[in-house]
Amino acid sequence: MSYNIIGGEMSQAEADQYVRMLKEKYPERIFKSITFKIDGEFVDISYNYDVIPFDRIRRITGYLVGTLDRFNDAKREEVADRIKHNA
Repeated sequence: MSYNIIGGEMSQAEADQYVRMLKEKYPERIFKSITFKIDGEFVDISYNYDVIPFDRIRRITGYLVGTLDRFNDAKREEVADRIKHNA
């Protein structure tokens, strides 16, 4: 992760504290870069973070699943035999 400080000076300890606060507020995000814009007593923080991939969950034959790899042969047949409706 990279820091960018604009408009003044900030100690490493202060920057680390802001980063800790961001990580506590958004624990699911992975930050790529953080910019601190200093304006007198105020600090404006902007950041970029990586997109977290997600698995698609569907309801198939009464079960919430992402993939069919855990289904047994009978359940796979049920999926193959079902009538799919276009919405």
